Amino acid sequence: MNKKKLISFDLDCTLIDPTYNTFVWEIGIPHLYSKKNDMSLSKAKSIVIGEYQRVGDASLEWYDIAYWFRFFELPGSWQDLMEEHRDKVNLFPEVKAVMEDLAPSYDLIIISNAAREFVEIETKETEIANYFVRTFSTTSDFGQVKKTPECYEQIYEIMGRKPSDATHVGDHYEFDYLIPKRLGMQAYFLDRDGNKPKDRYTIKDLTEFANLIKALPR
Repeated sequence: MNKKKLISFDLDCTLIDPTYNTFVWEIGIPHLYSKKNDMSLSKAKSIVIGEYQRVGDASLEWYDIAYWFRFFELPGSWQDLMEEHRDKVNLFPEVKAVMEDLAPSYDLIIISNAAREFVEIETKETEIANYFVRTFSTTSDFGQVKKTPECYEQIYEIMGRKPSDATHVGDHYEFDYLIPKRLGMQAYFLDRDGNKPKDRYTIKDLTEFANLIKALPR
């Protein structure tokens, strides 16, 4: 029996809107830092964001909430902070309908740069975990800060597929579109804000993506 075709999705800003991450990183952590140091929230936020930028998103520490709790010597636990804001986890409006549409006919996976702790909360809180046969965190699972060619190759080897037999969609032009394309994958760039010129591989939402995928021969 032929395997179902494989579709991989980015998570943040593709399936999940940015509200939760914004609250945790840009409000929750600065708030704890402001209380600890008896300073205004605006000053604390400036210091915290400055430290994020100093470390940079090319470093694994940038994605590691436990690291930042230790670095800032914050009170409480990072687990409590993530739980406190989990009600801010929101799907984009079309996501659940698209998952229900595609899951019976395709094997769906998630490939995210976010740490495993975020991936698990976001997929469970929105009740989309059951649509996916696997979820992957490049930072937690492979020690890679970005979706590199090696990450994609490792993931599809784990899934028993060739990259050329898979489709990927996400909102980062380089890591979700250009790199998969260079590996011979079918890739689509999700441009919700309409910043890129429209072409056959640039989509405005996942409904458009699902319609394109279903129209292709299997």
